[in-house]
Amino acid sequence: MKTTTTLLFAALIGFASYCCAALFDREVSFTEAEIQAALTKSGPQTKNYGWMSVSLLEIPKIMLGTPEGKVGIVARIHISLLGNPAVPVDITGNAGIRYDDTSKAFFLEKPVVQTVESLSIPKEAEPSARQAANNLISAYFKSKPLYVLRDDGSPQEATARWLLKSVRIEPGKAVATLSAF
Repeated sequence: MKTTTTLLFAALIGFASYCCAALFDREVSFTEAEIQAALTKSGPQTKNYGWMSVSLLEIPKIMLGTPEGKVGIVARIHISLLGNPAVPVDITGNAGIRYDDTSKAFFLEKPVVQTVESLSIPKEAEPSARQAANNLISAYFKSKPLYVLRDDGSPQEATARWLLKSVRIEPGKAVATLSAF
């Protein structure tokens, strides 16, 4: 009887703790527009491979939740082979999102270029172009946060700086879940 009462009491305490934790959870979100504004501050990026140069001269377009649960990327890069004039190449890709506790910032995680489209690049060169585009996009987003939690931001942001629980991507926004515990 004592064992059953003790187990019941422990279960009730655990359930109450879970309910209290859920009660104090908050969410902070940031939108595609806020991400695009942050990326606007970034300059162009170029990578040289000796025989090929790949440049990102315009800010990539970010689409949160396209595809579902991911970050969609659309960009135009310029590829120059063996010193020839650069040709524009349209790329699409996707990535996840990660939070870096040290910088209190959100970054793209493992961006992958899926399509490479250009009338000027022969089909047999597309795999090399895709790999070069992948390297450029990865390098570009590695050091450029999508969003940084500010000390002078909203009370929820100030709380998020210390108590981030999880991040999820929804159509048009990313949502960070915070916990008081």
